[in-house]
Amino acid sequence: MYRKEHPKPQFERKKWENLNGEWEFERDEQNSGEARGLWKKDAVYGEKILVPFCPESRLSGLGYKDFMPSVWYRRTFTVKRLHGERLFLHFGAVDYEAVVYVNGEKCGTHRGGYVSFKIDVTECVKEGENVLCVHVTDDTRSRLVPSGKQSSLYGSYGCFYTRTTGIWQTVWLEWAPQTHIESVRYDPDADAGVLVIRAELVGAGTFAAETSFDGAPTGSASVKTTGGAITLSVPLTEKHLWELGKGGLYDVTLTYGEDRVKSYFGLRKIEYRDMKFYLNGRSVFQRLILDQGFYPDGIYTAPSDEELLADIVRAKAAGFNGARLHEKVFEERYLYHCDKEGYIVWGEYPNWGLDLSYADAVYPVLNEWLEEMERDYNHPSIVGWCPFNETWDIDGRKQNDIILETVYRASKALDKTRPVIDTSGNYHVVTDIYDVHFYEQDPQKFAEIFKTLGESGEFEDFMPRQQYKKGQHFFVSEYGGTAWSAENGWGYGNAPKSEEEWFERVRALTDALLDNPKIFAFCYTQLTDVEQEKNGLYTYDRKPKFDVKKLCAIFSRKAAAEE
Repeated sequence: MYRKEHPKPQFERKKWENLNGEWEFERDEQNSGEARGLWKKDAVYGEKILVPFCPESRLSGLGYKDFMPSVWYRRTFTVKRLHGERLFLHFGAVDYEAVVYVNGEKCGTHRGGYVSFKIDVTECVKEGENVLCVHVTDDTRSRLVPSGKQSSLYGSYGCFYTRTTGIWQTVWLEWAPQTHIESVRYDPDADAGVLVIRAELVGAGTFAAETSFDGAPTGSASVKTTGGAITLSVPLTEKHLWELGKGGLYDVTLTYGEDRVKSYFGLRKIEYRDMKFYLNGRSVFQRLILDQGFYPDGIYTAPSDEELLADIVRAKAAGFNGARLHEKVFEERYLYHCDKEGYIVWGEYPNWGLDLSYADAVYPVLNEWLEEMERDYNHPSIVGWCPFNETWDIDGRKQNDIILETVYRASKALDKTRPVIDTSGNYHVVTDIYDVHFYEQDPQKFAEIFKTLGESGEFEDFMPRQQYKKGQHFFVSEYGGTAWSAENGWGYGNAPKSEEEWFERVRALTDALLDNPKIFAFCYTQLTDVEQEKNGLYTYDRKPKFDVKKLCAIFSRKAAAEE
């Protein structure tokens, strides 16, 4: 079995069962499986697959890379006795639309290929062996299916890569008492030294929270309630701030009746003011790397939990303190490692594939985007949200600005603690941060582009479609991507003739941003090569292309906008 670790470190019950491993698998090319009864126990499946890896990946055991509009999964699991408990079936992510059957009974559905969901299967299971079937449909070529960087053509091309179909994160069972904790939301107040918990509870009882740091108790509180939505404040006896490069997490034990949940939080304060980013009252420059979260053997799925952490370690070694999680919703285990490592990230969404010139494109993105924000709200490593990336006009049709504004305002309503970028790069409609993408490879021209920003506060980009407002926070959220050896692939600009020339170009481009006091963040493209896009600092199989210490000296030096 791959990926044995608990998938949800911020909400962990002791009683759970990992359902990864070998499942039966059937490709349903004509999407006729419902009519043919593939959900039945005696239906014939022709292949085996290793979950949680998508069928396109080598680790799945299949490596089938053509379009799969409809696929079926099946396995059995055993239930001894429920003892009056509720049994939840969890999916880390299934791309794109899932219909779930237990013992031939349809017990739940979910639409959206990137966010976790759960189904209460208590009434569908029986003592002994149970049959679980999952039917997945996924049309990457539909204008209403957000697919990120998945290719809509037969093969990979440009900055579009191998597709992911079906289950691509851990599947697991979880047992909970009838009276239980449904969800929690943390709002730590670093100034006051208080943890505010907003919980959704089922049933009546006493809800209690106990916090600790490095094993030492740091506060507790409880409240009697009949259930529903409640708020509980936990005064902290010790203040330990979450810091860049160090992390620093409090453990939390939540109880409600017989329910017990293991969790954690980070105590930190983020502010965006005076065109700078402040963490715990200190101005810090965001040195971010573009991370697309692709793996040569697992595609969307890391082969191990250790490999999730290793990508963060690689980025930090090269001088970066965070990442843009680009055109993909990363799994919760990855965010857990970011939290532990003190590694800041922007939560983003895989909007590519949607045609935003049509108003109905708002439906698939808004629902899943809000699910993502709800799921990841508690992670201290997340310092901002960005639901869209490069919303280009398509075939002469302009993007529907109302879609961007609607999603922006919904995001602000859900989370008032973090900034929201409406669309990274272009075309901005209403945004807290003004960000741009520039891949100019001539350092002198590159520096000139941002010179007026530092001198007069002016900046022109895609005018009149979008226009910078003086004093607005400024973020160069994509730059670099400088080609080196792009044999059988591509990078930005003409490849330098020597490694020394490559370093000089990247240093000059980066210096232009670090030396500008009006810029608070940059994001270099990118951490690793991805298939034919070969502009990473590491190869696709995670080998360093350059002297990592030299990279660190370039990207980590002090910026004008930080203390």
